[in-house]
Amino acid sequence: MVTGAGAQRTGVWLVGARGSVATTAVAGCAALAAGLHEPLGMVTETAGFDGCGLPPLDALVFGGHDIAEVSLPKRAQELVASGVLPSGVPDAVHRELAAAENAVRPGGRVAGDVRDDDELIAVFAEDIGSFVREHGLARAVVVNVASTEPAGDPGDPGGARLPASALYAVAALRSGCPYVNFTPSAGIDHPALAEAAAASGLPFAGKDGKTGQSLLRSALGPMFRQRAMAVRAWSGANLLGGGDGAALADPDAAAAKNAGKTRVLTDTLGHLPEGEVHIDNVPALGDWKTAWDHTVFDGFLGTRMVMQTLWQGCDSALAAPLVLDLARLTAAAHAAGLSGPLPGLAFFFKDPPAGSPGDLADQWSALMAFAEQLREAV
Repeated sequence: MVTGAGAQRTGVWLVGARGSVATTAVAGCAALAAGLHEPLGMVTETAGFDGCGLPPLDALVFGGHDIAEVSLPKRAQELVASGVLPSGVPDAVHRELAAAENAVRPGGRVAGDVRDDDELIAVFAEDIGSFVREHGLARAVVVNVASTEPAGDPGDPGGARLPASALYAVAALRSGCPYVNFTPSAGIDHPALAEAAAASGLPFAGKDGKTGQSLLRSALGPMFRQRAMAVRAWSGANLLGGGDGAALADPDAAAAKNAGKTRVLTDTLGHLPEGEVHIDNVPALGDWKTAWDHTVFDGFLGTRMVMQTLWQGCDSALAAPLVLDLARLTAAAHAAGLSGPLPGLAFFFKDPPAGSPGDLADQWSALMAFAEQLREAV
């Protein structure tokens, strides 16, 4: 694989650039490129993606938007204190963190900002365009890793201002940049953006990264269906802290998040069993989360049985490698001339494009087919 010194440099523009996921992605990319850690959790570093024309890790250049004021180097030190980043990593990759921090621009919208949507989009697009020009990038991929927005009314796209996620998506389109939505927020899927997205000729992927509970559901749901067992109820609970916990304490934001978890069950089981998912903000957990599922199913002769699963993990460490995977794959899709939604990337999402496979195994097969398509284009 060509290294960054000889490869075309590729930008990764992170919306929510100073958050835990973005900081972990930037620091992790630099640590992997320097050979400080193995690329565990990175799908694109496995043999199935050799020869796909992916930009190498040391060719990635980071920038982004954020409304937070804590710098990336400072945030990285905070993540060490909370057990997310290994001790010593922020110091070892300080240069890369500082470079990314220097490329972060003010986001929006914020309280008291009187600019209208068009003005904000113009500023965001100029920020992205300047980033590409100043760093001499072949292309840049815009990746939304910001906090989840409250669910809006998709049936009334013109009745209110666009949500912030959609503003950034429009800015990406105007800048000629592929777009990835790693959140459940509207982003490029907002109905008001459908025509512009279709006409852009750009590839885009999303939405809502599949990192923990839903990853298990997409693997276990097909098991019940394939073994002809009847799932009667599937309930769940999530305990998490950090920025996500605070954002999801808003019932509307939690509803947007849970929509993707529900879709995973519907897609894999063929129906939606009774039960709900509850999300509780526990600030003491920080960037760590616990996800519990309680599944009731009937087997032979109607025998009622129960399966319980417990997933405890670090959300940022689960999400960051997927963000890097998606940025590389979407950049390669752009270089290959692909456009529109990328169903081959459904493996990474709770809520992929309509018509995408729902089973994890089928999604993996689709991803391998996508990798082959990229190989053929190199």
